[in-house]
Amino acid sequence: MSNSKIWLSSPHMGGNEQKFVKEAFDSNWVAPLGRNVNGLEADLVAYLGTDRHQVAALSSGTAALHLGLILLGVQAGDEVICQSMTFSASANPIAYLGATPVFVDSESSTWNMCPVALEEAIVDRMAKGKKPKAIVAVHLYGMPFQVEAVAAVAARYAIPILEDSAEALGSCYKNQKCGTFGTIGVFSFNGNKIITTSGGGALVLGDKELKNKAIFLSTQARDNAPHYQHSEIGYNYRMSNICAGIGRGQMEVLDAHVALRRAMHAFYARFFAGIKGVTVLTEPDDRYFSNHWLTAITIDPAVTNGKTREGLRIAFDRANIESRPLWKPMHLQPVFKSYPYYGGSVSETIFEQGLCLPSGSNLTDSDRERILRVLEGFFSEE
Repeated sequence: MSNSKIWLSSPHMGGNEQKFVKEAFDSNWVAPLGRNVNGLEADLVAYLGTDRHQVAALSSGTAALHLGLILLGVQAGDEVICQSMTFSASANPIAYLGATPVFVDSESSTWNMCPVALEEAIVDRMAKGKKPKAIVAVHLYGMPFQVEAVAAVAARYAIPILEDSAEALGSCYKNQKCGTFGTIGVFSFNGNKIITTSGGGALVLGDKELKNKAIFLSTQARDNAPHYQHSEIGYNYRMSNICAGIGRGQMEVLDAHVALRRAMHAFYARFFAGIKGVTVLTEPDDRYFSNHWLTAITIDPAVTNGKTREGLRIAFDRANIESRPLWKPMHLQPVFKSYPYYGGSVSETIFEQGLCLPSGSNLTDSDRERILRVLEGFFSEE
């Protein structure tokens, strides 16, 4: 029996990626210009199902977050509220700009930004003379955040939302696609995401003018002059035509990948339905539709007779199966520990007890059998 590595979330090609990449080579458009870049942007707009948004394809999700903050006017000395339970790429661009991240705890139903703690943070920062310039809200592991509650707080204080949908392409709230709720939305197409462009990302913007500004900044902010002239600081953030070709092929299988990820989530949900002390992150109600990019669980050792997330991670590792602890909250990270934090201990508890399980859309029946054997063995041990 094969004991090859089962990865947490590996790239899954659909078949037509090479066709689009070949077109890029055949036309000699291998730079950040060409039909594939324009085509991928159009594909994404069509997928989002909205005629009021524009998409700009960029070199990474982090680049998109960085440009998103710039487009929202964030500057050195400003404060930006950020969900604490997230990957560091949500917070790092705040520091790039010399701004101060203000971290906010999660709520327990979606593991995303707590609207109550969010408002507490805004009120307190304003009382200290620092109205936050933006809110970075994240759809963690593909699970939509409490869109209406978070948006209501943001609107009450007129603070724009940078919607971090890096993990949530294909997820919806009330049948509206994630990435379209914020003032600006962000996607990532990193190699472990639900679709990939090898490396890449995108901005979702409210109008053509803002898209043009994003493209201007992402291509070194070159002024309209016959010589190279620059009146603003620019960045080398545009997606290449080759990477966009991979993305165009991936867009053809996006819905299939979402269905396969959701099927993996259902596989785990069936198993854990009979295991006390294990909670699977799932939609709170039918308003939410998660792509289940990663299936995540918490294991409460007080209920599981001392069995822990770390014990299960080690059991998987011994079987050559990758699993991973949840994101360590940003307010617990050494690089961010001195920054303000609002809320309780929800994110800390989730981190201490949480594990991400192998969730790739390319997992086979044989892979699932190996995963199941580890789970059954681990939870049957006395």
